[in-house]
Amino acid sequence: MSINIDLIHFLVITAFSFLIGLEVKSYRSQIEQQQKANYFFGDVRTYSFVGILGFVLFKLDPSTFLLYLAGFFTLSILYAVLYNKNLKEDKRSILLFIVMLLVYSFGPLIETQSLWMTALLYVSIVFILNSNRGMDKYIKNINISEFETLGKMVLLSAVILPLLPDTKSIPYIPLSPFKIWLAVVVISAISYGGYLVQKYFFPSKGYFLTGIFGGSYSSTATTVVLARKAKHLHGLDVIDAAIISATSVMYLRLIVVALIFNIHIGEKLLLPFTLLALFGFAVSFFYLRKDDKQREHPDIVDKNPLELKTAFVFAILFVAMMILTSFVTKDYGKSGLEILSFLVGFTDIDPFILSILTGKFTITTAQIVAAIMIAAGSNNILKAIYALWFGGVKNTYKSAIWISVLGIVTIALGLTYEQLM
Repeated sequence: MSINIDLIHFLVITAFSFLIGLEVKSYRSQIEQQQKANYFFGDVRTYSFVGILGFVLFKLDPSTFLLYLAGFFTLSILYAVLYNKNLKEDKRSILLFIVMLLVYSFGPLIETQSLWMTALLYVSIVFILNSNRGMDKYIKNINISEFETLGKMVLLSAVILPLLPDTKSIPYIPLSPFKIWLAVVVISAISYGGYLVQKYFFPSKGYFLTGIFGGSYSSTATTVVLARKAKHLHGLDVIDAAIISATSVMYLRLIVVALIFNIHIGEKLLLPFTLLALFGFAVSFFYLRKDDKQREHPDIVDKNPLELKTAFVFAILFVAMMILTSFVTKDYGKSGLEILSFLVGFTDIDPFILSILTGKFTITTAQIVAAIMIAAGSNNILKAIYALWFGGVKNTYKSAIWISVLGIVTIALGLTYEQLM
């Protein structure tokens, strides 16, 4: 025996409308406590009946929608009367009226679209209303310029990216403009995500978490910041732990990047880089347990990794590394690639790694994996130098030693990878 679909739709709309009414009641109680006034109309029963009304009117006239539109205009007129009164008292909120219209739209939505669309709308309404109190905490700390930059990046990604040709039209470059910019967008999004998580969700949670989240977007910059803090505080074990953890996260980040752009290479890196990351975390936890000042926290790297200038520079470096890698692998073979990988480690390794992950060069899979390992290892040596330079030998020698060990081991794995395989 099957249940009538109209009955299911009616019950779903009634339930969703009733639950939203409860959420509205909770929201109203918060607002009225703050503003000492009630200038909203509707409550649990009102929203329940509005949802049912929208469903019934749509079912009665599914061809011309005249009844449904009449209900819409009636609700709007009723609110207009109330809103005119509120304006005289300098009250302008229309939020709950919009929520009521969304509830009123449940009827045609559930009749014309899949059930998940109605469910998604319900969840979105409840989530946004319920986030009112928690949202204020983050809005106060938001740097508006960051979201302006994000808006520009979204514009370039959603508007410019689809317009770029997906054909190889640039001499000496094995990728199309579309794929080049797509790579820039993906790597910038990964960096930006780690940056936002650290700044707005874990801004004052200790040095160790600063190392963890900082390493997700720039282990080098995080190392410099932590080293400077170590110099100021004359060395702390927890800062050594944070510096080592930032480098450990770098290995996991490179695994993610490799899996996105070349899953076969990512699978090859998964085991060795995971083991190196776990080793780094084990050492960092050792120092973390020794220090009782874990509540201290540094100033985070307040530099947006998604700046347009940075994105364009990254794109230029990406293309340059692709051309250079093509030249080196063609004329100097395996030894030339190994030397290039080592030297690149003393700069920004992301453009180089992306170039060998996405380009079509005359090198084997094993050579690509080895090149990534060598670049990551030499980058660790650079970070060890930075730690000693900015933090002072006495303050950061422990973390510098362990980062160097990780770097040397990673380079050794890269140089012997083909033999090990």
